[in-house]
Amino acid sequence: MASKPDFVQYIADQCAGAGEIETYKMFGDYAIYCNGKTFGLICDNGFYIKPTEAGRKILRCEDMRPPYPGAKPYFYIEDVDDRDYLADLVKATYAEL
Repeated sequence: MASKPDFVQYIADQCAGAGEIETYKMFGDYAIYCNGKTFGLICDNGFYIKPTEAGRKILRCEDMRPPYPGAKPYFYIEDVDDRDYLADLVKATYAEL
């Protein structure tokens, strides 16, 4: 099941405090970028961020899941409603990538 465009836009809006956020459709789902750098994926209406030590320090709950079959595990972000939390997490991840 592909992600719904409304969910993709919601995630992009929620992360906007971290910088210039863009999403690009890829293989039915989306890659998400901050200031031109890929930091995560939006797959099947789920939000996944590349694992980094900086991000791990900010996570409220570490939940590692592959965003699609055969993928390496990413941080699965369940709490997508806290804009400040997501911005901090994206900034930390971006800085380490």
